[in-house]
Amino acid sequence: MGVGLRTYHDALDFLYARTTGVWKLGLERVEAFLHTLGDPHQQLQALHVAGTNGKGSVCATLEAVLRAKGLRVAKYTSPHLIDFRERFIIDGVPVQPERIVAFVDKWTPEVERLGATFFEATTAMAFEFFAEARVDVAIVETGLGGRLDATNVIMPLVAGVTTISIDHIEYLGGTRELIAVEKAGIFKAGVPAVIGDPDVVIRSLLAQHAAAHGATPIHVVYEHGAPADVKVHPDGTAFTLPDHRAFTTPLLGAHQAANTAVAIAMAELLPAELRPTDAEIHRGLPNVQLPGRFQRVGKYLFDVAHNPGGAAVLANTLATIGPAKPIVAVLSVLSDKDWRGIIDSLGPVVDQLILTNAPTAPPNRAWHLPEPLAYARAKGFSAELVRDFDRALELGAERGATVLIAGSFHTVGDAMSRLEVSPTGG
Repeated sequence: MGVGLRTYHDALDFLYARTTGVWKLGLERVEAFLHTLGDPHQQLQALHVAGTNGKGSVCATLEAVLRAKGLRVAKYTSPHLIDFRERFIIDGVPVQPERIVAFVDKWTPEVERLGATFFEATTAMAFEFFAEARVDVAIVETGLGGRLDATNVIMPLVAGVTTISIDHIEYLGGTRELIAVEKAGIFKAGVPAVIGDPDVVIRSLLAQHAAAHGATPIHVVYEHGAPADVKVHPDGTAFTLPDHRAFTTPLLGAHQAANTAVAIAMAELLPAELRPTDAEIHRGLPNVQLPGRFQRVGKYLFDVAHNPGGAAVLANTLATIGPAKPIVAVLSVLSDKDWRGIIDSLGPVVDQLILTNAPTAPPNRAWHLPEPLAYARAKGFSAELVRDFDRALELGAERGATVLIAGSFHTVGDAMSRLEVSPTGG
């Protein structure tokens, strides 16, 4: 029997209580929970996407292209920006709150018995929802790593790894090579593998691991299908593939050409009945929506970049697009991230940094603000510490012709809530 949860917020409170700030990697608990549910993940035809940066772009592109083919498509991503339901999208629509309440109500005792984590519970929930909806294909993004990530219980139709950079070193290792080993854990015997990292050493390492896992065929984008003639303009990013096919994605930045190439490669390795034609790819690309990734709404620019790799890409896109100046960045980074690397990337391309703390950032991971302020000023950047998040947003709006809000999903989500910006609309 369930515990009689009455509201959506009660259900979320229970799930968030499973969040300790510590990830428990391993597949035993989620496999046991899924077995209790009737193994819904085994009913799904899925695409599996891992990588430090670029996962969200690839998942959003796959979703748009496969929906343009007329397929019933589900997408599981994390974290969310404003509403938990953003994690479970079926045919472009978030799962209804009542369905989440019913699931948590029914399965709370089992979650507690197994000691399942927040991510394990939500992953099982996603697979249950998608199987119940009888989707044609599910697009599944890893939460952390790959090999021991709760999503790695699936046997996908295609697996893709985007880019590798340093993040979550306490779980995945302190070098890109060690992290690559973890990400490559999603490659499986007999399943096509797509590799999107531009670095020759990392992509070679990923390809070696894919071969060791028995993946076939192995498609390395920067050896078989790297985008060329990349042109970034305010409305999108155009590029051509080596076979001279030209595409345009509404996502901004040279890196989005590479992410789109990964998504196209994954889609074209699907079985014939699911594989989109060129016409369907072209029809789907304009519909790609990626909340919080260089998302422009009026004078505001939202980007969830939360590691140096993401910040470097953001800085490059800012320099390419050249939004109205002055550019004021409202920046809040979790304390366990490489915030120095983020400041190093963003400092030179913005006119001022306003350093603050996002209200929903976990207290044990809140930024210790005097330290980054001293660091930014020592680097010669104009920086100010504003502890109150609402005041930081106000100052950004007063001073900036463009207001960049970045540093974490918490930062972007909290700002969108206060500014009444929809993650999916604007």
